[in-house]
Amino acid sequence: MADVTDPAYRRIIARVGKPDVTWTEFVSADGLTLAPAEGKEKLLKDFIYTEEERPIIAQLFTANPEHMESAARLAVELGFDGIDINMGCPDRSIEKQGAGAAMIKDKENTVAVIEGATRGAESAGRRIPVSVKTRIGYNTDELHEWLPVLLSTDISAVTIHARTRKEMSDVPAKWEKVKEAVAIRDALGVDTLILGNGDVMSIAEARERVAETGCDGVMLGRAIFGNPWVFSEHEASTKEKLLMLVELCEQFEQFLPHKNFAICKKHFKAFANGFDGAKELRVELMESGNSAAAVREIVKKAIDSIN
Repeated sequence: MADVTDPAYRRIIARVGKPDVTWTEFVSADGLTLAPAEGKEKLLKDFIYTEEERPIIAQLFTANPEHMESAARLAVELGFDGIDINMGCPDRSIEKQGAGAAMIKDKENTVAVIEGATRGAESAGRRIPVSVKTRIGYNTDELHEWLPVLLSTDISAVTIHARTRKEMSDVPAKWEKVKEAVAIRDALGVDTLILGNGDVMSIAEARERVAETGCDGVMLGRAIFGNPWVFSEHEASTKEKLLMLVELCEQFEQFLPHKNFAICKKHFKAFANGFDGAKELRVELMESGNSAAAVREIVKKAIDSIN
């Protein structure tokens, strides 16, 4: 997720509750290909990772097959374990580029972009797998037309966000469509993995979804907000959550100094909730938590008052 699964948060998650596979936030393949040295250097900071995060997948977006090939080749050189193409993001600025969910509307170019990624994924004596994350359709459910297009290519996995682009996240995820995706895959006789995504907030729920749909795995997204322990199933205390918020802010300043610290503020509500005084703490953090040092001081006072 953009500005969430960044290097700062990913390394925390890997330490306290490592998932089976980790995806980076998505990065523009156009930018990695065309940006001047300074701009490319900033984009590459989103691809900083530790060995503890492996296997780690570089997530990319573009509607340009040549740029995807170039960026995929770079991902191989950087040592990533796989490449994922985002074909589900509904952000209008991404869609204006023909990327993200807009790719559902251009199936011919979709195949070309996947083929570009596949070519780039084999370089320097290595070949890493290519996967796709997408939705069940754009304005309407078109899974039976859309998924076979993806499965006709040489991809290793498809993650199905079980909503259309039009539905955004405004309706419950339709997990019956993930079950349909598995049936489509099986009928075509291919071995591409089908992963489900949407509204799953715990490992226990993920196991239930796998059992009921037959999918090969579940991707968790929003479940990590305020809960980097989700994969370890540890129930963190209020103090643990608040101290982790401080650590996250410090890691952000260390690894992403070129980014606006305000990005961290999206985590304040997620970590500071569920206890007396949480609302007041969030207000103070939003108003005065403009650096990691400031967040540390505010949180220290809050913990002292809780104790």
